[in-house]
Amino acid sequence: MPTFLLPGSEQTCPPGARCVGKADPSARFEVTLVVRQPAQDAFARHLEALHDVTRRPPALTREAYAAQYSAAADDFAAVEQFAASEGLQVVRRDAAQRTIVLSGTVAQFNHAFEIDLQKIEHEGKSYRGRVGPVHLPQHLKTVVDAVLGLEDLPLARTHFRLQPAARSAAGFTPLELASIYQFPAGAGKGQAIALIELGGGVKTSDLTTYFSQLGVTPPQVTAVSVDQATNSPTGDPNGPDGEVTLDVEITGAIAPEAHIVLYFAPNTEAGFFNAVSAAVHDTTHRPTVISISWGGPEAAWTRQSLDAFDRALQAAAAMGVTVCAASGDSGSSGSPGNGSPQVDFPASSPHVLACGGTRLHASANRRDAESVWNDGAGGGASGGGVSAAFALPSWQEGLQVTAADGTSQALTQRGVPDVAGDASPASGYDVVVDAQATIVGGTSAVAPLWAGLIARLNASLGKPLGYLNPILYQHPGVLNDITQGDNGEFSAAPGWDACTGLGSPNGQKIAGVA
Repeated sequence: MPTFLLPGSEQTCPPGARCVGKADPSARFEVTLVVRQPAQDAFARHLEALHDVTRRPPALTREAYAAQYSAAADDFAAVEQFAASEGLQVVRRDAAQRTIVLSGTVAQFNHAFEIDLQKIEHEGKSYRGRVGPVHLPQHLKTVVDAVLGLEDLPLARTHFRLQPAARSAAGFTPLELASIYQFPAGAGKGQAIALIELGGGVKTSDLTTYFSQLGVTPPQVTAVSVDQATNSPTGDPNGPDGEVTLDVEITGAIAPEAHIVLYFAPNTEAGFFNAVSAAVHDTTHRPTVISISWGGPEAAWTRQSLDAFDRALQAAAAMGVTVCAASGDSGSSGSPGNGSPQVDFPASSPHVLACGGTRLHASANRRDAESVWNDGAGGGASGGGVSAAFALPSWQEGLQVTAADGTSQALTQRGVPDVAGDASPASGYDVVVDAQATIVGGTSAVAPLWAGLIARLNASLGKPLGYLNPILYQHPGVLNDITQGDNGEFSAAPGWDACTGLGSPNGQKIAGVA
């Protein structure tokens, strides 16, 4: 059967990893295939209009989106015919998400996609991986956009940093930060906030203790299992438990009447994509804002993964769902120990609100001073820079990017971040994780901070803010401009910069232009 090379599917061995032999041919796992979107020209026009605040179309309901842009039945049938010919089982399919999940063995997937799955050792653990491209039958050439899940190496990392509360008296509660940043009154009633979690879990006892200390009624919290992952606390506050718990505590404190929905998924390429896609298209809980505190350097993703993920984020924008993503804690390098400039994805997608970090000085719930968060080598810094994967969006045209030496040049690709907020552990967030009172920092805290603000605004306005980026870039004065500090390669500057974007929020002013 004639085959073709799936564009963007080429995979390399991760830095520091090594192949130690062939994967067990009898091992069984699942793979997600993403099929093409129908009516692509119509959707492209809709998306282009979303980027222009002067002709912004109304948000589509999830039902309207599904009616117009679900996968074609013939495309699913073609994939299912291919799967049957290779002995692969169809586990499930979702027309709105345009995904079909296949189950098979290593040997079957090797034959079906003309690959050679390997056993890979990385950081002391063994994983399944591959090197090279994926091939598909010629008749699927325009049908399949991506094949995800052939590898199970962790793709993302959290962006938070903990320190014992006893080491600092400078922490703020989320409610204090909401006051400092002048969030409008409200509790997010009627909203659902999606939190994407790729490991760990949250303990009810921690939430009970925390919200009781704040004097806040605990929010309704629901866990959604994606790809068999569940709410599974490990007991280690420095692990993913810290991420899950701080996400719930920050959003729940700011918007206690919102429904907090946790989407648990494996930390893999397919798991991450499936979790975000599930939240975007969820017709049961219907989140109006999604917070993502996980990410990885753009270079770690294949082109097919970036494109498939970004199309899910485009769908969110079309449906009026705001997606907030942490920009990373490694400054301009995008990865600990890697000095080359790069940015994190999904923060680098032009369809998310990328959230960078600041060091905040405040007293009596008033903002005194704010600078770029940069605690030096090993201490963390606001992630930011220029994307190598995504083109310059229209709302960033005409901007300059300022280097640490003070020189500036035109921004020619997607710039990261868009906005910022308190992220330094020295001025961080008071939380309770695994029964320990802790102060947390990192851009992982900034994404749920912004998500909580947006939930409040959505509730007070009676409509979703949706794709917020074009509005903020048209009205930069609604943010607190950060002009001091750097994140390594890049410096803060008046207006947008690659350290803190347009700045930290002034909630009242944002409400005035929403």
